[in-house]
Parts: sequence; C-alpha cells; structure tokens
Amino acid sequence: MRIAMVSEHASPLAALGGVDAAGQNVHVARLTEQLAKRGHDVTVYTRRDSLDLPDRVPLPGGAVVEHVPAGPAEPVPRDELSPYIPTFGAALARAWSRRRPDVVHAHYWMSGMAAQIATGPQELPLVQTFHALGSVKRRHQGKRDTSPAERVAVERRLARACRVLATCTDEVLELGDLGVPTRRISVVSCGVDAGQFRPGALGTGVPPRGRRYRLLACGRLVARKGFDHAVRALAGIPDAELLIAGGPPAERLGTDREARRLTALARRLGVGDRVTLLGSVAPDDMPALLGSADVVLCTPVYEPFGMVPLEAMACAVPVLATDVGGHRDSVADGVTGRLVPPRNPDAVAAAARELLADAELRDRYGRAGRDRVLKHYTWHDVVEGTERVYRLALAEHAQVQEGA
Repeated sequence: MRIAMVSEHASPLAALGGVDAAGQNVHVARLTEQLAKRGHDVTVYTRRDSLDLPDRVPLPGGAVVEHVPAGPAEPVPRDELSPYIPTFGAALARAWSRRRPDVVHAHYWMSGMAAQIATGPQELPLVQTFHALGSVKRRHQGKRDTSPAERVAVERRLARACRVLATCTDEVLELGDLGVPTRRISVVSCGVDAGQFRPGALGTGVPPRGRRYRLLACGRLVARKGFDHAVRALAGIPDAELLIAGGPPAERLGTDREARRLTALARRLGVGDRVTLLGSVAPDDMPALLGSADVVLCTPVYEPFGMVPLEAMACAVPVLATDVGGHRDSVADGVTGRLVPPRNPDAVAAAARELLADAELRDRYGRAGRDRVLKHYTWHDVVEGTERVYRLALAEHAQVQEGA
C-alpha cells in the first residue's frame, strides 16, 4: 500500500522536548517505521522549517520524509501556521499528481486541511487523526487558547468528511458532541516500544537515589501538563523528592518561563530542596529514568492521549494520573495505578502517600501495568489496527466512487 503521511508541524525527525515537539512526533515516526517494515511504501510530508534541510530524508526501514516549502523556512509556532496551509496543500496536490498514494493519513487538524486541499481534485481516501481537539483545548484553556478561531469548525467539517482514527474513547465522545456519527470513527490507541521501555533498562545521567522516595513527572514544560499540581502535592508528601523531566536542556532552564514558574512555586511552598528540574532527557535514557522512580505522576489538566503513562507502565512502574482524556483508557484504576481528579493536588498527595507506604501494592501495580502494555499497547497492535482503518477507508472510498 502506498501511504502519504501528512504531519505539517510534527516532523518525525524533530528533536523532542520543544514546545511543539513531543508525542505526535514520536507517534508519526514509529507508525511510519513500523508500516514500512510491513512492506508499505510510506512518505511523510512535513513543513520545511530550515533552509539546511534536504528535500528528502530516507528513514530506517525504507520510508522517506519530504520537506514541503510553505511559509518561511524557519520555526513557526504551530498556532501561527494556518496562513501557510493552502500553500502546503497545493504542494501536496502537485506531488500526488506525479505519484498518487493509495491512502492519505493526516495528523492534526491543519494537516487535515492541507490534505483536503490536495485530495479534493484527486479524490483520494483520507484518514484523519486529530491528536488533540480544539473544542477540548478551548474548554480547558479559555482565553489562553491560542488556536486560530476557525479550528473547531474545520475539525467538525473534516471529521464529517473522512474516516477518523481516534486514539481514545474520550475523543469519540468529544467528536459525537461535534455531531460526528460514531460509524465514521475508529479507535486505535497510541503505542509504546516495550523492548526499549522495560524493567531494568540501563541509561546514563540518571540522578542517584537517596533515602527519599522518588516521584517522577515527564513531558513538555507547558502549563497544561500540570507540573505545578505535582509540586503542590509534594508539600503533602514529606518523605519524597520530585524529578521533572522535559523542556529545554538543563543549562537553558533558567530562561524558560515555565521552569522559572515551577522553581518559584517550589521555593514558596518550602519544597525547593526536594524538586529537581532535569531539562530535556535523551530518549535512550528515559527508560532508566522511569525505572528509577517509585511512582510516576501524570497530572495534566487535560490530555488527548498521553504517552508517559504507557512508557511508565512498560517499565513496570505504577502510575498516578489525572482522570482525563486518554488516561481513562490506558491507566486501569486500582490495577496499574490510580486515577485522581484534575487540578486537585490534595488528591494526588493522598494517593501518592498510599502508594509509597505499600511496596507490595506498587510492585503489583507495576507488574499489571507491564502486562497491560504487552496485551494492548505494543506497536504491533497499533500498526495492525491502523492497517484495518486504511482498508476500511479504501473500501468506503470505492463505494462512493461507484455511486458517483
């Protein structure tokens, strides 16, 4: 199958940890890699954000990344990219007129816009993965939401016009509220490399353990990730330390707004000596860092899916997560960890104290988490599910063509 993967801002080649480089980049990279290994011809189309980038970059396994000129060849915040999407879409149309894909898979709403521009005259089957919905972001961020005004309307139009590949059941409910029939939606969860993320993984640069319990939180240093709630919870967990991994390199944390906010908060709460911001951590070192924790905290105020719980569970570490979005699918409450209400540091502290006081419970949750990943969240599962969605999109497209 010839697959065109469209990911306008999230390149599979990007270094992780930046404001716009995280789970979507990993998902697109690994999905592309695994599809290519299964014999598919995959090309990823992403926006050129540097003059130094070659037009085409081969990936391990046979896939290719194509850098599409659209807007300035420099980094642009994703919420400021929409004016360049028509140019991006026109470039895709030209590329696909020369080499027609069998199916197009768009990641994020602006990729969907570009793909619709390109597929319109070519009448190609389109699969859409949103990764995050504007309606959810607007509800939680309110006036702080920097998304373009047209985002929700575009997402509604996209979802009604193509096959939607959702990553969790919470997204299906949100799409239903937008008026999208469930028959147009398929659910395929994100995946984790259970060979890389495993118990006993080795890595360099992991801070040595002291006598305190270790709590670990990971992700981009942005407000919605709720690291401030983890810091506030630490005030109620006197015998623990909190490590926060993510953001810019450690030497640049002093210039990062969110890092400065968290550091100031920790000092104000009297836990500054027990909070350590690590900055960005090399991907190869993340399994060892996760394995060094007694409990992994995932406390965002909302989370479209969330890769950290899966990575922690794969390392057999119990997860304490907010009861939002994809966490409701991945974390089995009372089996692989605990789910607590969002924006509630007291609930986080109470659940953490319970887990830290019971080593046998932590061990049981950890083993159950590893088993859950192996049964439901490997890349083998993700790729097989994605292939099924592609075949469904192709069949639906053929029916429409026959009836035209």
